[in-house]
Amino acid sequence: MIKKGTKIASPKGKVGVLIPGMGAVATTFIAGVEAMRTQGAKPFGSLTQMGTIRLGKRTDKRVPMIKDFVPLADVNDLVFGGWDIHGENCYETTLRSGVLERTLLDSLKPQLQGLKPWSAVFEKKYVKRLNSKTVKKGKTKYDQALQVIEDIQNFKKKNSLDRLTMIWCGSTEIFLKPGKVHSSLEEFEKGLKKNDPGISPSMIYAYAALHLGIPYANGAPNLSADFPAMVELAQKNKAPICGKDFKTGQTLMKTIIAPGLKSRMIGLKGWFSTNILGNRDGEVLDEPQSFKTKEESKLSVLDHILQPDVYPELYKDFHHQVRINYYPPSGDNKEGWDNIDIFGWLGYPMQIKVNFLCRDSILAAPLCLDLVLFLDLAKRAGMSGIQEWLSFYFKSPQCAPELYPEHDLFIQLMKLKNTLRYLRGEDLITHLGLEYYD
Repeated sequence: MIKKGTKIASPKGKVGVLIPGMGAVATTFIAGVEAMRTQGAKPFGSLTQMGTIRLGKRTDKRVPMIKDFVPLADVNDLVFGGWDIHGENCYETTLRSGVLERTLLDSLKPQLQGLKPWSAVFEKKYVKRLNSKTVKKGKTKYDQALQVIEDIQNFKKKNSLDRLTMIWCGSTEIFLKPGKVHSSLEEFEKGLKKNDPGISPSMIYAYAALHLGIPYANGAPNLSADFPAMVELAQKNKAPICGKDFKTGQTLMKTIIAPGLKSRMIGLKGWFSTNILGNRDGEVLDEPQSFKTKEESKLSVLDHILQPDVYPELYKDFHHQVRINYYPPSGDNKEGWDNIDIFGWLGYPMQIKVNFLCRDSILAAPLCLDLVLFLDLAKRAGMSGIQEWLSFYFKSPQCAPELYPEHDLFIQLMKLKNTLRYLRGEDLITHLGLEYYD
């Protein structure tokens, strides 16, 4: 266990940001960082860049910026590299994705055009709606893992990097359950050499990163690093891991609204959710097996927050339904509709309607920045294995096997900030407040 007030290594030097899947989310993230660096763009949505943290009592009035409180890497020291299947440079991908305005993209064209992804590990059976142009060859999945490792080592050497992080921004893969091949590092490495079908491309990237001791985060809902073999490898090579599935649109709203209902003991009869989206993510999720992966991630949130076994009269057997509809004209804009049937005093029924018109990549990009910086911080602090304090960013937070994941957004934020206080030797904040009145 890391000691309170542990010494954290300096953040000086360049940090490589490795991204498997250089699509709309990744290129929006990269373009945003470039706009911050060259044009002073504001990183709205980023806790590391715009958030504060209270220290001590309220009367102490100590509320520094998070980036001034903990030694985070500077955004000017980030160097981007990654893999993709489409053979485009980042300018072309960003233009095709239609997330950002053309005038902004053209002002960043030299930086984005100069960033061309490497050929990717890809098998169509894991993401059936995508076609590939630039794919790695190899007799076995182990050969492909070695090629990814070589890409990483070359990238580090070419750019004189001090440290690296990896964040999966690729598409949602088909639904897979952990099996024997995932049970230990030994079994997983055997499976790589035998081309075990239980090993997907995202797992190969996770293996390559953790093999080199590089922190890894999974921004999609597929099985990637959340099984015993990867946890074992992360601990062995002292690499932080976290995930999975960025919490951006509809699920973000659920983790805000559901804790409020529970805190006031307001009952729930049913929660119907539907999504309309038109980007590549929508196309991928239009395939049933990929949707199954996403559905599992989305459906688990309410059960863990509302605890129907603890509050059966309020939440037992509520109906929860999730739909995702692919509608190409929507582009990267995503619309989430929620119908929530609730009941209050004496069982009288009420309803809540939510219509969230959001932008998927705009909400995900600042999460990428925060995770890169926090994972780099964790690595320099000597933290390894599962980083539950980063649950704040995910629909399906990774935690120890004997625990249930914490989904309440406000508890997650308290956990994150208390972890930062702990690392810096500050008192944890409980919000008790009785000392002001004694």
